[in-house]
Amino acid sequence: MNSTTHGSGAQAYTRVGVGSEVDRADPHKLILMLYDGAVAAVQQAVAQLGERNVPAKCAAIGKALRIVDEGLKASLDRNAGGPLAFRLFDLYDYMTMRLLQANLRNDAAALDEVARLLSELRTAWQQIEPTSPAAHTGGSTPAAGRSDTVSAGQVARRLAAVA
Repeated sequence: MNSTTHGSGAQAYTRVGVGSEVDRADPHKLILMLYDGAVAAVQQAVAQLGERNVPAKCAAIGKALRIVDEGLKASLDRNAGGPLAFRLFDLYDYMTMRLLQANLRNDAAALDEVARLLSELRTAWQQIEPTSPAAHTGGSTPAAGRSDTVSAGQVARRLAAVA
């Protein structure tokens, strides 16, 4: 990930209301933070749905949508990421659709499904150990598609079953 890409990813992350840790985060950590923020927002939406607090439910779903769309999906580089990046793009589109349905229909099952998918992706991403930039051979990250620290082979092995 070059500094321009990291900067725009950090800006997108900040826009969706996540903490100041972004400036210090490496690309691997940044993706973990995006997943954490999205999962937390979906969990908040579930809680607010149970409380019948419609404005808070809508706000939480809106936050989750922005993290998935403006953070995870927007940072994919489908040229560098190859088939995996395309599969993740489609999965993020699916999650966006399910979040919209959950909001319109007060569908807790849709929220649970998205939380599960995000959690599985986060777990897989967490298990990928970043390598030094000198050892990098041009692979890509599942969410950013542009990392200088993770090989495409590592990503594919960890996420093949999830995506």
